Amino acid sequence: MDMLNPHCGIDRDARGVVRLTICNAGKLNIVSSAVTNGVREGFEHLAADPTVRAVILAGESERSMIGGADIKEMAKLDQASAEAFISRLRDLCEAVRKFPAPVIARLPGWCLGGGLEVAAACDVRVAAHDAMFGMPEVRVGIPSVIHAALLPRLIGWGRARWLMMTAENIDASTALAWGLVDTVAKPGGLDEAVEHTVKALLECGPEALRIQKDLLRQWEELPLTESVNLSVGVFGKSFQTGEPQRLLQGFLDRKR
Repeated sequence: MDMLNPHCGIDRDARGVVRLTICNAGKLNIVSSAVTNGVREGFEHLAADPTVRAVILAGESERSMIGGADIKEMAKLDQASAEAFISRLRDLCEAVRKFPAPVIARLPGWCLGGGLEVAAACDVRVAAHDAMFGMPEVRVGIPSVIHAALLPRLIGWGRARWLMMTAENIDASTALAWGLVDTVAKPGGLDEAVEHTVKALLECGPEALRIQKDLLRQWEELPLTESVNLSVGVFGKSFQTGEPQRLLQGFLDRKR
């Protein structure tokens, strides 16, 4: 693993798949300001590389990808420093959400608070069979903010309210039923489940996937009619890459 900084390690395979590992963040991979900045820098570094096909976001510990934000650091904040702290986490989530290639969240163990916000910013969430999820902020006197705003879009307003207002945790099977995660791995099979998703992504046109991710991100923020009309131009521009012609002709050739 190559260390980009003390909190971000990179492994890249021959397929262009990168595993970005959150490092030196304790047993639960807690995100302090330093960790948040280090991981964000990793995503910004990789975003400039057009040969990256997919990123797997993982924790160094098997107890979590990100267990949550650093409570010890937050306990010392005032209004100004609190806004600076949460802005750094927002910027990390945005670096993930706007990353040009698909990002897969590898989710063992605990995924709480800021960790769930980062996971929500990923494109695909693959959970271990015993993973647990929650938004405990109100129990320590703060609201769930920033990319918690994605949760109603993922699981609906009622379930998002329940998570954020009761601070109760849910297990992996419930998270799957609610649509919070996309896959729950069998016991001991988390990496196998992640690889299954990676292979599915690699079977797609790399340029088409990047275009699709950007379009989906815009759809999150636009009214329906604008989303539909925007798509017309995006569809046309996709033919400038040459990828549709090549892959469509390959499909036709296989059918002969």
